[in-house]
Amino acid sequence: MEQITIQLRGDYIELNQLLKLAGACNSGGEGKMLVAEGIVKVNGAVELRKTYKVRAGETVTLEDLEIKIVAPDQ
Repeated sequence: MEQITIQLRGDYIELNQLLKLAGACNSGGEGKMLVAEGIVKVNGAVELRKTYKVRAGETVTLEDLEIKIVAPDQ
């Protein structure tokens, strides 16, 4: 499984935009489609809210990709 760590720039990032940033898709719209298909999990549970606010400490998985979210530098 490929693991990526993303450092937040603010308090959160929307799920569809996170998928784009991580390279799992080419656009936010494509990210929304992946979420709608029910193949994206946040902290082990399927997440169907396309603009779910992913925060530091959470883990997003999509097939063989695991994205860990860390807080911005203080």
